[in-house]
Amino acid sequence: MKSRLCRALGCAAWIASVLCALALPAAPTDDLYLLGPDSEPHPGVPQGRVVGPLTLESQVFTNTSRHYWVYVPAQYDPATPAALMVFQDGHAFLATNGSYRVPYVFDNLIYRREMPVTLAVFINPGHRPDQQESSSKDWGDGINNRPTEYNELNDRYARLIVEELLPALQKEYRISSNPEDRAIGGASSGAICAFTVAWHRPDQFRKVLSTIGSFTNIRGGHAYPDMVRAADRKPIRIFLEDGLNDNRGRRKNGEYDPKWDWHTQNRRMVAALTEKGYDVNFCWGLGTHSNKQGGAMLPEMLRWLWRDYPRPDDPADDGNRKPLEARSR
Repeated sequence: MKSRLCRALGCAAWIASVLCALALPAAPTDDLYLLGPDSEPHPGVPQGRVVGPLTLESQVFTNTSRHYWVYVPAQYDPATPAALMVFQDGHAFLATNGSYRVPYVFDNLIYRREMPVTLAVFINPGHRPDQQESSSKDWGDGINNRPTEYNELNDRYARLIVEELLPALQKEYRISSNPEDRAIGGASSGAICAFTVAWHRPDQFRKVLSTIGSFTNIRGGHAYPDMVRAADRKPIRIFLEDGLNDNRGRRKNGEYDPKWDWHTQNRRMVAALTEKGYDVNFCWGLGTHSNKQGGAMLPEMLRWLWRDYPRPDDPADDGNRKPLEARSR
């Protein structure tokens, strides 16, 4: 797996070096990352449906509400518990014209049995009545509750997910209670937030997807590597993605502060997790603090997270290839 990633990233680096050698202006590094066929709809692949926006009010973060959407795969059967994956900054992962395009990726990977039948929840950070909701134009750091919910290392956001979101979902859908069937992910502050949920509640979530994770000193996130080393190993599987050209810790006064270096802190996280024996994978590329590299890598990251999902050897078993309606005829 890692060798395939390294080959792909090596090709991107080779292209950039050739451009420089030819004295041509190199393309921005993010432009080297293109979405593949897993991120596109295909004829014959059943498409899931998206329900929402729905509203979740919170007692954990009082006087706040947030919108969320639920992707329901075409193969979902209410008689069978489904896996679950929760994406922070839901608007970014839901958009089928954006960098991640999760509905298309899930359609394709579920169809090929490279991941289980999985409900996806796309949840935005909360906002008070006098605040704006996050959007593709402003993810919310300066306009709503995003920094408080996503960047603090306490268990408050985990409580929102476990005590408030999950019960709302379980009223409508049958969800597996096995924490191995539950994943959580995000980008930037949403990534450290996802790890924090699994860190506090590995009894509920044991798979984490992190792209350009903000394991930095926004609100103390740079402490996580030391916390990982000091604590007993938890049953968490995690894939981290980041780019060499992510924010590199140059402060407003021009001084370098490693606690604000996104790439350095992601590498520190991988080192600590590896040292403690976690099931960890990573992808270091050339990307900046954007979603281009993470979006291109998303299908491979999901395959790795769900790599032990059983696939039948019988070629006549077409279970996941058909939507529920077709299978029930």
